Amino acid sequence: MFYKHCNNYTVESVTSGHPDKICDQISDSILDAYLAKDPMSRVAVETFGGHGRLTIGGEVTSKGKVDCEKIARKIYKEIGYGDKLEISAHVVTQSPDIAIGVDKGGAGDQGIMYGFATDETSEFLPKGVVLAHKLAERLEEARRNGEIKWLRPDGKTQVTYQNGKLYTVLVSTQHAPKISQEEIKKEITEKIINPLLSEEEKRTTKILINPTGQFVTGGFESDTGLTGRKIMVDTYGGLIPHGGGCFSGKDSTKVDRSGAYMARYVAKNLVANGYGKEALVSVAYAIGMAEPLMIEAINEKGEDLSKIVRKNFDFRPLAIIEHLGLRNPIFRQTATYGHFGKENLPWEKIEKMK
Repeated sequence: MFYKHCNNYTVESVTSGHPDKICDQISDSILDAYLAKDPMSRVAVETFGGHGRLTIGGEVTSKGKVDCEKIARKIYKEIGYGDKLEISAHVVTQSPDIAIGVDKGGAGDQGIMYGFATDETSEFLPKGVVLAHKLAERLEEARRNGEIKWLRPDGKTQVTYQNGKLYTVLVSTQHAPKISQEEIKKEITEKIINPLLSEEEKRTTKILINPTGQFVTGGFESDTGLTGRKIMVDTYGGLIPHGGGCFSGKDSTKVDRSGAYMARYVAKNLVANGYGKEALVSVAYAIGMAEPLMIEAINEKGEDLSKIVRKNFDFRPLAIIEHLGLRNPIFRQTATYGHFGKENLPWEKIEKMK
């Protein structure tokens, strides 16, 4: 069921230096800073950047004081960029109309969230999603440790599967000037791609590297970035539905984030506890209301697991926050290479179900 019924599928990932991911990291770092000072902080921060300018906007209610501009400059430098940014920040208090519902434990917004898990990999994610992220992570690792000295921060990876087999690997990576494409292709193939492929995949997979011919200009110099514009990269690669809301920059009273994390947590536990080889969980909320409007769960056979889910898990926003520890400043690490499949994150833990 689900994505395995597709004969062909393609998924992608991006590096930390991609313009959208720069914005995600800044937004989540600002969120973490507020939570570190006041765990009850309510934060919704968006970042937009490009061509020498960065704008931070949003709504925050917190006892803590945070220098958003300082955090943005720090993150930008940590990612690997040295060009100057003109930064402006405009952050106001959360709307009192929204606060009314949140104050009594209700959801911070309406919406639909989805969670998915499969036993196909140890990460409980589709193998294409795992491979795309690993390729992008390897690009960053090879740049930071000096293994490939001409690598620069911006980059994308993409993989295509046909009939269950890896068909194409695409890597587009920013690089220093005056590096031949022959050298780029040789090093990327040998040091980034091949270590992640089986011997058969090395022989049969079509490799594409920097198809335009060069990728010297990257980051904000070449393109704009915006918080939340990589929601498919962040979740299941477009293979599974997404409710539409992004995660980064939002505290967990926003069910866009906490509801999606809980749905993933439940789906993973359903698979881990033997209720299916795959599980899809969906939940819907009304703003200001604690009880979900809908909780549905099915496995790859189409069997309804909703009663089992309701018996074992509490989807009220405050219950999710408490169970998963979502008032802790843990979110910067989610802003790159996916929000799922990382063992140290609380929504990735496995528990015994009744």
